[in-house]
Amino acid sequence: MKAYEYLKPGYAQLTDKEKPTIVDSTDVVIRMVKTTICGTDLHIIKGDTPEVKEHTTLGHEGIGIVEEVGDNVNNFKVGDKVIVSCISSCGKCYYCKKGIYAHCENGGGWILGHLINGTQAEYVKVPFADNSLYHAPSSLQDDALVMLSDILPTGYEIGVLKGKVKPGCTVAIVGAGPVGLAALLTAQFYSPSKIIMIDLDNNRLKNAKELGATHVVNSKNPEVAIQKVKELNHRGVDVAIEAVGIPQTFDLCQNLIGVDGTIANVGVHGLPVQFDIDKLWIKNINVTTGLVSANTTEELLEALKSKIIQPEQLVTHYSKLSDIENAYDLFRNATDHKAIKLIIENDITV
Repeated sequence: MKAYEYLKPGYAQLTDKEKPTIVDSTDVVIRMVKTTICGTDLHIIKGDTPEVKEHTTLGHEGIGIVEEVGDNVNNFKVGDKVIVSCISSCGKCYYCKKGIYAHCENGGGWILGHLINGTQAEYVKVPFADNSLYHAPSSLQDDALVMLSDILPTGYEIGVLKGKVKPGCTVAIVGAGPVGLAALLTAQFYSPSKIIMIDLDNNRLKNAKELGATHVVNSKNPEVAIQKVKELNHRGVDVAIEAVGIPQTFDLCQNLIGVDGTIANVGVHGLPVQFDIDKLWIKNINVTTGLVSANTTEELLEALKSKIIQPEQLVTHYSKLSDIENAYDLFRNATDHKAIKLIIENDITV
């Protein structure tokens, strides 16, 4: 089969490799229908995640059709259309029983496209299938279903829920990329009075406004951006969601947060940040971090069915698995192409 493999730092390629087979009785083999590219995939290719071994198939998101099932899989059968969660969960260990699937102690967690072969291929083997897959309703668009693999639960769980968004509060989201926009969509579940989207890219700010942001602020000049936010709420914001993962955006959140507020860090940081505890200790603030557990996928699925949110609006570009290398080039230059999320269709498997 064809699969997009990480080969060495700075290099990945669409290659031929063996089709996966059932190894454990809880495995399922899926024929991929559609997948997408995540910023994390770019970090892997750059060599920022040394635990990723050479010849690992990239990708941790997508939808597909069940081709084979292990003997101990009870919830899925051959022919079922499924959503592949970015997080695999045994469902039995200490952390899984607490709903913290990201830290599964039996070989689960974020493993697809990271520690085992992922979804940017014709086929993928998913372990712990009963706890790691979701039935894909025929009534929902494929584009929306792919967003349920990762970015929607990430923005919701790590941004909105950890940030404690409440009715009437003021929320600032720093970073109008896919995860920041997913946080914007799901923050609206709780009717905050203001959702302020902050970014350097005016096109993404325009998208944010169309998706429900009450205010948008360009942060090219951070001091001006801070002043604009303070004009909207002189006490500072109640929730600051960091959705980029660099020191400058974390620092911006520290300057925006008000008394008793919460900084919810969603971005993946590759460098240390300065935490201004000398200024913030007296403000009773909270700081949260986290890797998504995708334990809200079912409730988000219900929200999609009810049309409360329509995450397919985040999809701006389309490509084919056979042309995935050009898709990566586009995603690396997302700003130039005005791209948010890109759907890749498996056009190879007949």
